Amino acid sequence: MRKNSIKNTRINGEVRKELSEIIRSSIKDPRIHPMTSVTAVEVAPDLKTCRAFISVLGDEEALKQTIDGLKSAEGYIRRELARTVNLRNTPEIRFIPDQSIEYGIRMSKMIDEVKEKDESGHTGEDQAE
Repeated sequence: MRKNSIKNTRINGEVRKELSEIIRSSIKDPRIHPMTSVTAVEVAPDLKTCRAFISVLGDEEALKQTIDGLKSAEGYIRRELARTVNLRNTPEIRFIPDQSIEYGIRMSKMIDEVKEKDESGHTGEDQAE
């Protein structure tokens, strides 16, 4: 896989920004969780396809419902994207669940737990100045 060009990186950022705005303000589907964010977007160099990574603050069921709601609204989202972003082709969007934020939160909690155990196991003499 080749590296993204500067143009492709700019397109990814612009599509991500507009997709977030469309999902946040335009879609009224009750399946879409209010705490939905677009974490990353990868637009193919030929502008035909786009992978949008979606994160939802909630459980697995909320994520599944949100992805289903976004898939059903894909036509509307593409139309709005074509209206707001000036591209030669409006890409076909695939919504992919992204658990990286939840993974990061879980890892952070585990690190905090280990630090807490480590600090409680030490006595005052170990912490010399």
